[in-house]
Amino acid sequence: MLSRDEALAVTLSIAVALLVAAFAIIASATAVSQAPSQGSAPGPSCAEWTDSCVVCRRVPEGLACSTPGIACVPSAPRCLRPAGVPI
Repeated sequence: MLSRDEALAVTLSIAVALLVAAFAIIASATAVSQAPSQGSAPGPSCAEWTDSCVVCRRVPEGLACSTPGIACVPSAPRCLRPAGVPI
């Protein structure tokens, strides 16, 4: 049988693990909602751009964007590759 101190340590460990999992879920949901949309694209003359968090590229299927980092601070979008310039 566990002593009182051991039981408290186990309970606190479980509570901390649950909090970390909850924060990870909230952070991933927030990151998805901050993903760039077609409206944040610089324009059709730009084939690839970044906002310092995500890199997006125009592909035949639409937009292909990377996943933002956990401590991302977006800035104004800037073009990395003009349309018509090969990769």
